[in-house]
Amino acid sequence: MILERRQEINRELRDSIEKTLQESTEFLQNNLDSSQILDYKYTTDEAEKEMGLEADLVNELVEDYVIQIIKSKTQFLQYIQTLQTAKEKFIEPDYTLLRELSHKNLGVAKNLRIKDAIHILNELMKKDDLAYLTLCVKILEACAIRLNPKCAYKTLKLIDIKNSLTNYFKE
Repeated sequence: MILERRQEINRELRDSIEKTLQESTEFLQNNLDSSQILDYKYTTDEAEKEMGLEADLVNELVEDYVIQIIKSKTQFLQYIQTLQTAKEKFIEPDYTLLRELSHKNLGVAKNLRIKDAIHILNELMKKDDLAYLTLCVKILEACAIRLNPKCAYKTLKLIDIKNSLTNYFKE
């Protein structure tokens, strides 16, 4: 019974990843400058050369980046929700937290020369349309998944396990 439930959860997680990738492709075909993102394939060459690091170390840094983006997605969406709530209450929205998180991730993306992420994070730094920003966060997650699908899957699985344990102990 437990094994079957775990297999179902893993299948749901894989389906979620596939859906995220599919939705991001559709969005990119109709929005942004998709030529900079849709067909983008990251290589470590430029980061290795610019930072003077070995490929293995750059790949580890890319894995750390993927983990950070997937973890940051929840924060991004919470900040956007807070901004939406402020707008609904006719309060001037303060984009500071959203911009700071974008800036932090942008620095890492620039150092690793991850061009699709740089483009999307720049959008998060500049734009104010909350629906558009929400889509950008989803695209950012999809780009991170594309960078290292195995790492993304493991991260999402760990987050799922953590959430289920948290919920279990709340009851």
